[in-house]
Amino acid sequence: MKTIIEPFRIKSVEPIHFNDEAYRLDAIKKAHYNTFLLHSDDVMIDLLTDSGTSAMSSAQWAGIMMGDESYAGSPSFYRFEKAVQDITGMRFVIPTHQGRAAEKILFSITGGKGRTIISNTLFDTTRANIEFSGAEGLDFICEEGKHPAIPAPFKGNLNTEALKQYVEQHGSAQISMVIMTVTNNSGGGQPVSMANIRETQAICRQHNIPFYIDACRFAENCYFIQQRETGYKDKSIIEIANEMFSYADGCTMSAKKDAFGNIGGFLALNDEALATECRNLLVITEGFPTYGGLAGRDLEALAIGLKEVLEPSYLQYRIRSIEYLTQKLLDAGVPVMVPAGGHAVYLDAKAFLPHISQDQYPGQALTCALYTKGGIRGVEIGSLMFGKYDENGVLIPAALELVRLAIPRRVYTQSHIDYVAEVIIEVFQDRTNIKGLKIVEESPMLRHFTAKLALIS
Repeated sequence: MKTIIEPFRIKSVEPIHFNDEAYRLDAIKKAHYNTFLLHSDDVMIDLLTDSGTSAMSSAQWAGIMMGDESYAGSPSFYRFEKAVQDITGMRFVIPTHQGRAAEKILFSITGGKGRTIISNTLFDTTRANIEFSGAEGLDFICEEGKHPAIPAPFKGNLNTEALKQYVEQHGSAQISMVIMTVTNNSGGGQPVSMANIRETQAICRQHNIPFYIDACRFAENCYFIQQRETGYKDKSIIEIANEMFSYADGCTMSAKKDAFGNIGGFLALNDEALATECRNLLVITEGFPTYGGLAGRDLEALAIGLKEVLEPSYLQYRIRSIEYLTQKLLDAGVPVMVPAGGHAVYLDAKAFLPHISQDQYPGQALTCALYTKGGIRGVEIGSLMFGKYDENGVLIPAALELVRLAIPRRVYTQSHIDYVAEVIIEVFQDRTNIKGLKIVEESPMLRHFTAKLALIS
């Protein structure tokens, strides 16, 4: 079928606040050219993130009414725990209020000065929590992942040869862990193959390095494995997930992604001693181990969402809808990451705006242009988010300059996506009039959330 049929019916709606281009131009100026600082009422199509922005099902809303708010030992926790264990096979499940809280706990214990944590690509909060602990985060993305315009089935893979070389040169004693992000968010929402996970785990086992999975979008990654990797087309998503997690010593997850939650996350482990240490820290920072910063109703909704995300009809629709928007842009000549990722469309801002140098943040300039033209809010994943400064204060740019348009789950219809495509194409046709930006105020970590920028005349 060419027409995408949403595998759900809409039972409740939320109004979109329409505005014109003059209004939006004033709004982005007041927001200091940072889409994070916009009022959401001023956004027409909000693709800033797919985290916590998805629509919950009628079953999840019913579960919220059944949530038990007991401080300790809530049955809602035990249903949540079982849902996580059924997917991951992990012995110890520690709930947190969101994924970065799980990361903060894990890296506070396993990180620290002189330690190294290696990934295919770390996302912003993951890297920030690693660096906040005093450790260093390293990205070993595969060669295919460095080229947005060249298609490959598993561009999210970790470069295992680079991992081997690093271990040979530096040893493994200071490596706290290797953590595989599935799908690879910073790398264009691209999937990781089971073969790559297996090979990475074998290297880690050989050198006694713990191996973890950042599982925010695990179901989408499993669907790609089913569709693209030899030997998996006849396996169910839960079977693929079980195998994927079987190679890991633990995992973190923001349940605001592939569990359809508006809030929530978890840390799952097999090491009892480490789990005890993490729970001790959880009590200080999040709450008692059977609620971990969440209400019982949230735990109930997440337990249901973790089952719903495994449904084949949902995953087929989810991936197909991203492919649909990607193909419309490709047909119009718009430079976009190929093949389509799992949760977002990624525009190649460097190719989109070749007249804007990386020290003038082409990705951020493009996000502002998309908002001004059509009220669409995206997010820059480039030198504003990941750029560093050298000892002379000169920008060390990011490897890729991308704009992510993250599609919330079960929220927008095909007509909304058609509108998004039309706006992007119109901006592309008028791209030479887009100007670069400069930072006028920034924080030392995660600066893209609060930075203030100005146009370069």
